[in-house]
Amino acid sequence: MLYQIVSLLLEVATGVLAGACLLRLYMQHQRIPMSVRSGNPLGRFVFALTDWLVLPLRRVVPALGRWDTASLLAAFLLELTQFLLLWLLAGAHGSVFLTPILAGFGLLRLVISALTGLVIVYAVLSWVPTQSSISDVIERLCAPPLKPIRRLLPLVGGIDLSPLVLLVLLQIAGIVLGSLQTLALQVG
Repeated sequence: MLYQIVSLLLEVATGVLAGACLLRLYMQHQRIPMSVRSGNPLGRFVFALTDWLVLPLRRVVPALGRWDTASLLAAFLLELTQFLLLWLLAGAHGSVFLTPILAGFGLLRLVISALTGLVIVYAVLSWVPTQSSISDVIERLCAPPLKPIRRLLPLVGGIDLSPLVLLVLLQIAGIVLGSLQTLALQVG
């Protein structure tokens, strides 16, 4: 029972912090203004959660073009820390060398979950006309993954089904990822 409680708390904390690091990476790649002056409350939130980890890493890890690799590394290190703590809590059974692999799978699972949540929020906000800065940011974040689907799938009766298709594709990716993770654990 204690392991399950600690595991849940670690997963929530890691999900929020690593998710914020990934959101920072993606928002910077999409060139979405995140400063205090931009009026983007999501950007301020992301900076507040991640500056303590990302800024020191930037001194060591250079960006690759528009990709902020320090944010990606921060997210991976958070996932790695989570799996190392769980490994220690479980009695250090099994190979410690599997923890980086599990952290990589955890990071991919977090990307799929975050994008799923983002698309759901985007779809809900698209039903209700709003003029908030957050709805604009969410629309700009969802546009790149939806764009190729929209090219292939026309509007059906004036309704855009691309978010639904993307959600199904993300669910399939999650199933494939889970199978690959199981396979990796069996081999390791």
